[in-house]
Amino acid sequence: MGHKLFDLTGRTAVVVGGTSGIGLAMAIGLAEAGADVVASSRRPEQVDEAARQIELTGRRTLRLTSDVADRASLQALCDGVLAGFQKVDILINCAGKIKREPTLTASEETWNDIMNTNVTGTLRACQIFGKHMLERGAGRIINIASLNTFVSLKEVTAYAASKAAVGALTKSLAVEWSSQGVNVNAIAPGVFRTALNQKLLDESERGHELRMRTPMDRFGTTPELVGAAIFLASDAASFVTGEILVVDGGFLASGVNQ
Repeated sequence: MGHKLFDLTGRTAVVVGGTSGIGLAMAIGLAEAGADVVASSRRPEQVDEAARQIELTGRRTLRLTSDVADRASLQALCDGVLAGFQKVDILINCAGKIKREPTLTASEETWNDIMNTNVTGTLRACQIFGKHMLERGAGRIINIASLNTFVSLKEVTAYAASKAAVGALTKSLAVEWSSQGVNVNAIAPGVFRTALNQKLLDESERGHELRMRTPMDRFGTTPELVGAAIFLASDAASFVTGEILVVDGGFLASGVNQ
């Protein structure tokens, strides 16, 4: 039995962008810590599979799709969870997109699309679920930042700007909402191997450099983010707000590695 500070029994969590990669790992991890978890994204088949995995932990869930670019779908998600579970204690915002291209020729369309998903999409979910949490006087919001919140990775300028904005949004909401019982924090993952980036990490010069810059000399695995999510969602983090918790194998600490 784990320490009671980290026990999420009786809590309800929503993970937006929670049906693959980092989001799915966090959704299952919160369920294993005792929470009922709704993992949502745009694709019904992914929502159904994530729900099946959550149910295997013995926790309850709902099968609800959402699109962070569509405010009405996020409102419907919130309404659906409240109808099923009466409350939302924890919100994790995991939905995001990235595109690599030289900044000089990057289109405004791409820039706006990435900003709309990564920043405005996060804001939409924070506003919709935050309203409920503020009315209850309790809640935990965890946004997903990035190494790009702090440093540049070449030719992903729109993504980097969006993730820097997520960091600022997190701190701004913490300042406004923490006195009313809603703690707002972020997790900044380092380089984690997922189905989407495996080829890049293992077969490119960029992947080689990313590993070289990570003092642990390996990439993260998605379950290694679960502890940070459970911590920020739990009573153990009752006085933690406005924080960006970096889980990066030492990447940001690194100057010269050899």
